[in-house]
Amino acid sequence: MWAASCLASCCAACACDACRSVVSGISRRSARIAYCGLFALSLIVSWILREVAAPLMEKLPWINHFHKTPNREWFETDAVLRVSLGNFLFFTILAVLMVGVKNQRDPRDGLHHGGWMVKVICWFILVILMFFVPNEIISFYETISKFGSGLFLLVQVVLLLDFVHGWNDKWVGYDEQFWYVALFVVSLVCYLGTLGFSGLLFHWFTPSGQDCGLNTFFIVMTLILVLLFAIVALHPAVGGSILPASVISLYCMYLCYSGLASEPRDYECNGLHKHSKAISTGTLTFGLLTTVLSVVYSAVRAGSSTTLLSPPSSPRAGAGKPLLPLDKADEQEEKEKNKPVTYSYAFFHIIFSLASMYSAMLLTGWSTSVGESGKLVDVGWPSVWVRIVTAWATAGLYIWSLVAPILFPEREF
Repeated sequence: MWAASCLASCCAACACDACRSVVSGISRRSARIAYCGLFALSLIVSWILREVAAPLMEKLPWINHFHKTPNREWFETDAVLRVSLGNFLFFTILAVLMVGVKNQRDPRDGLHHGGWMVKVICWFILVILMFFVPNEIISFYETISKFGSGLFLLVQVVLLLDFVHGWNDKWVGYDEQFWYVALFVVSLVCYLGTLGFSGLLFHWFTPSGQDCGLNTFFIVMTLILVLLFAIVALHPAVGGSILPASVISLYCMYLCYSGLASEPRDYECNGLHKHSKAISTGTLTFGLLTTVLSVVYSAVRAGSSTTLLSPPSSPRAGAGKPLLPLDKADEQEEKEKNKPVTYSYAFFHIIFSLASMYSAMLLTGWSTSVGESGKLVDVGWPSVWVRIVTAWATAGLYIWSLVAPILFPEREF
């Protein structure tokens, strides 16, 4: 017994030393990666608790205080929402603390990049505390998560539009024949992919002998939007480029597929229903992976490229000269402290807050599909409409980005 106790103590000490070494090795440049890793950890914890926590939660009187015990799916959804709420609060608190950080002299800059052992402990405590809050709070968080998830998808659409326009401007800016040919080839590939994708959607989601008018409407509407993109972009008054139109067309068709694939497996127009077990694990893994990647991209790009939310630049160097000259080392240190931050810390953490809501909706099928489809992820009619509406919002924002400069020539877009 004494030997086992010593061995356990040694293992605990080694684990603490390992954690301390990892967090101490997080540099200023790798801080954003560390936040992404913490978010990925929250997804893994949610996934695990979704599978194993239900029997334990059924025994907790402050959670299971119902006259009739809910089914197992209810506890699985509740576990995911509680982890998500803890994650949401952690990043929201950081976002509030980071409001107004303009340069590296601000003490909060050190809080954003350092103190990782304390932050990991605080995150862990917040997640644990969420399993002691009343069910009413979790129900309220579940409701607002649907709106927060939609906002997260909208932010991704804005970033995609910013990316494709920047991509086009960069290649056009080279003003060389090779890059013009490259623009044409990429655009052609995207349009061929869009048309091929639409053919597969008709094959998978409008089977013969079934009344699938809704699915047909979704696919045809997306094709109409694709045609509209090209017409508006190539209109002489707009003077747009075909590359952004082709990329947005392919993305909208993907959103259409994603929405149709989220239809319940027992829906006769869903051609994937025969492969529900094969799709279950794959959908979960792919959904979590794409969520992490999209959050990484959104958080990094949104904090640094969104003009309205980027921190204002610091005063010019030398605007206020010191009364006494500094040593070279002190002068270099002073310059480092006066450097403006390269991205908005507050908005960076807001992206993770919204992503926490979105990941919870993915794992619970927008809080409906767990009960309908067992272990399937992101399946159910709420998921369908969220994807379809996101595709329409993408179309609307893209067309607005083309016509807004014409309607409001005095404004800068």
